[in-house]
Amino acid sequence: MTDTESRDRVAATARRLAAEGLLIGTAGNVSVRSGDRVAVTATGVVLGDCTADEVTEVTVGGDILAGRLLPTSELDLHLKIYQRTGATAVVHTHAPYSTAVACVDDLTVLPVLHYQQLLLGGEIRIAPYATFGSPELADAVVEALTDRQAALMANHGSIAVGATLDKAVDNALLLEWAAALYQRTRAMGRPRALTGDEQIAVVDQAIRLRYGTTQENPA
Repeated sequence: MTDTESRDRVAATARRLAAEGLLIGTAGNVSVRSGDRVAVTATGVVLGDCTADEVTEVTVGGDILAGRLLPTSELDLHLKIYQRTGATAVVHTHAPYSTAVACVDDLTVLPVLHYQQLLLGGEIRIAPYATFGSPELADAVVEALTDRQAALMANHGSIAVGATLDKAVDNALLLEWAAALYQRTRAMGRPRALTGDEQIAVVDQAIRLRYGTTQENPA
């Protein structure tokens, strides 16, 4: 992916997330890594109108390479994810259901109520609260992302990662769906989470049936 393509894709992804209702105004940020360069939304940008000119390029170490605007205040969060995980795309949103779940007192994980959530790695950890843009928040989120494709940030929002921007968006949308399901279930009664054995059975079945992939009709 060229530098220009990276900036275009980041801007398009920001607009898509806003259209999906996961981003409002300037709240949230998007980035993608290409080699040692990271294209990331700039600070103060209205993400629903984001253009490539409002995307800044930095090194993985944080040095600004190109762009007329300063990068997002959550730059440290994005860079630590790239430095410590295998992700190549990151989206951070203040999606309403995900953020609501992240604000529930004494809740430390979003349990697995539906097998689709296993695509994110299982139960979703809620990183302890820390001030936005702080090293403490970045460290807590990286830990919460261990073996996961998404995490929640207490009293803040959500983070989703992926091998591509499209995959990171898919993960953010799935997390928001799972959070909405949890909230609606709690409104009706006590949620019943899938047990560990039930989750293992789902994984085995998915592998056996090649779940989620198109397959030719042998007839």
